[in-house]
Amino acid sequence: MKGPDIFKLVISLLVCQAAGFLGSLATTPSIPNWYRNLAKPSFTPPSWVFGPAWVTLYVMMGIALFLVWRRGAAAPGVKTALILFFIQLALNSLWSVLFFGLHQPFWAFIEIIILWIFILLTLIAFWRISLPAGLLLLPYLLWVTFASALNFAIWRLN
Repeated sequence: MKGPDIFKLVISLLVCQAAGFLGSLATTPSIPNWYRNLAKPSFTPPSWVFGPAWVTLYVMMGIALFLVWRRGAAAPGVKTALILFFIQLALNSLWSVLFFGLHQPFWAFIEIIILWIFILLTLIAFWRISLPAGLLLLPYLLWVTFASALNFAIWRLN
């Protein structure tokens, strides 16, 4: 890997981890009190699962971003794919603000459906440019599918 590629990889990984960090600023203060006291469905994973899952997903997203970005903005579909990626990344952080920061499970559910659509659109766009990039987003789409069901159940129970 050459210098410019290493730079793009590092930036891609940092951008994704930064989005996770921003989301955690809204999430962390609400876990000990608000979230802990919510009624949750039986399929809620233990709290310790979420951190490692999200760090892993953000690493995979960063690698996928790198694989597309390294093709160059002039390559067919790259600009659109990158725009979709950054929209879904912003929506990803916004969900944490709505759910944990503002304690609004209903609005977070509406938002996560929009997020899911943008993840799917991004996955398709990435897939067309780089099969590995598209495959790297598949676990993210599956996790957000699960998170959507969890969000819906928490909203209905509370």
